[in-house]
Amino acid sequence: MEKGIKMEIKINISDGKSGDWEVSTFEVSEKDANFHNLRASFHPGARMIKPGRYKKLTRNGSIVMSNTQSEINDLLHFIHIAKNYGGNILINGLGLGVALTAILKYKNIINITVIEKSANVIKLVAPSFANDKRINIIHANAFEWKAPKGIRYTVVWHDIWKDICSDNLPEMTKLHRKYGRRCDWQGSWCKELHKQYR
Repeated sequence: MEKGIKMEIKINISDGKSGDWEVSTFEVSEKDANFHNLRASFHPGARMIKPGRYKKLTRNGSIVMSNTQSEINDLLHFIHIAKNYGGNILINGLGLGVALTAILKYKNIINITVIEKSANVIKLVAPSFANDKRINIIHANAFEWKAPKGIRYTVVWHDIWKDICSDNLPEMTKLHRKYGRRCDWQGSWCKELHKQYR
């Protein structure tokens, strides 16, 4: 992980609802941030938050992801790798498009394929990326989708889980096996933290 790097990722996605999924804006006041961070300081590995205005993706009212600093910190290694490798990137999991937004600024990235299982998430998030010809968002299951023959990816990033939980490790292993021969580098969201929680 690239220590000391602070990155803000502003996402340009409209608030809205589709099925049991919703994108909404929320604000964290300084008072709320201080209270949250005080409580979090008593729990090793807990996530801190800064005051500010953020977006969140929820399913049935439960937060799946946001663009808070702690979530962005989880992506820093992937962003650094994607920037250095460039080329043809595959992301499993669209979410709010935070990872996608972060790497779009790098001109050496020529193509980004995103696999997303939920048609509702695609409906909410994909329109914000419609004008960038490098992006191909596909409605499919990462475990079942097959890359076209002859295609190789420089970087593959797996980010399909809601919670940091060691129960996700078998699925991570399965995805790494599936895509291992089709890429130069691959990683999974919070894989090292998942191992610590095991």
